[in-house]
Amino acid sequence: MTLKHFITVQDFSKEELLDLINLTLLIKEADIQGCTPKLLEGASLAMIFEEPSTRTRVSFEVGMAELGGYALYLKPGEIHLGVRETLADTARVLSRMCDAIFLRALKHETMVEMAKYATVPVINGLTDYNHPTQVVCDVTTMIEHMPENKALEELNVVFVGDATNVLSSVMFICTKLGMNFTHAAPQAYQPSAAWRGIAEANCAESGGTLTITEDVSAAVANADFLYTDLWWWVGQEDEIPERRAAFMPTYQVNMELLSKAPKHCKVMHCLPASRGVEATDEVLDSPQSIIFDQAENRLHAEKGILAWLLYPRMPSPSEALKTYYKGQIEAFLNQM
Repeated sequence: MTLKHFITVQDFSKEELLDLINLTLLIKEADIQGCTPKLLEGASLAMIFEEPSTRTRVSFEVGMAELGGYALYLKPGEIHLGVRETLADTARVLSRMCDAIFLRALKHETMVEMAKYATVPVINGLTDYNHPTQVVCDVTTMIEHMPENKALEELNVVFVGDATNVLSSVMFICTKLGMNFTHAAPQAYQPSAAWRGIAEANCAESGGTLTITEDVSAAVANADFLYTDLWWWVGQEDEIPERRAAFMPTYQVNMELLSKAPKHCKVMHCLPASRGVEATDEVLDSPQSIIFDQAENRLHAEKGILAWLLYPRMPSPSEALKTYYKGQIEAFLNQM
């Protein structure tokens, strides 16, 4: 069976991504009815975190358990991740002991190196480049809240704020799926030429559109979904004053900006949020906000990703074979 990692949405076709999202919605429907199948019974997931997490850690641990498997929480200092043991050797060892490897890494190069040497699926739980598991959840949430009589390809998704790792992933998946994506930010904080090139290539294939602008009022005028994220990330703390000055108040998602969007527009944020910075409490807690539906869907999206990657790789021994080995092992133990 071909080894499949989940490192970036760019590795998958539109059809594959829609299959994954539809699987996520089906698993969520089963979960609501208390009928989540134990698709991954006995499977194990090694979870490596180079930085803390709430939604990502909880959703993967709970998701793995609800699918019948289990997750091992690992962090630097407790394992030899590139210290006293190469990253390649860690990947090889974990591949021999676990059915999949999850990694949240500070640098994308670490993720690429892990996937290079792993012989089981590697799942990207966030790097400085992208956050692909988040955006499976995001599009799932958009489908649940999309305006009536609109197709997925007709949706207008507007991201206001810095060109973060979340921005890259939202931009890539939206353009991959043929949606209309707009990023509004000061020029210095707009996506790189390389990121734009990827999104433009997606649009050429899918029929989607890409707009990059400093005019935030025009950007939100037709927004079905208004998405924002933090204005600074790990390692950018020294830039906080200049970043705050560049974005505030023009690019803050507040009620004044939201009033310029259609009344059906929904507000999204991957969380955690710096309340009162990139978005106000009034907006985040408004009826137009779907940030907690979005957060909940991380659980269902992780279950979809795990099942999609691991279920086809799970062994299916016959009951006769299970009975044979149970008997052999019990007989051996009884002789001791």
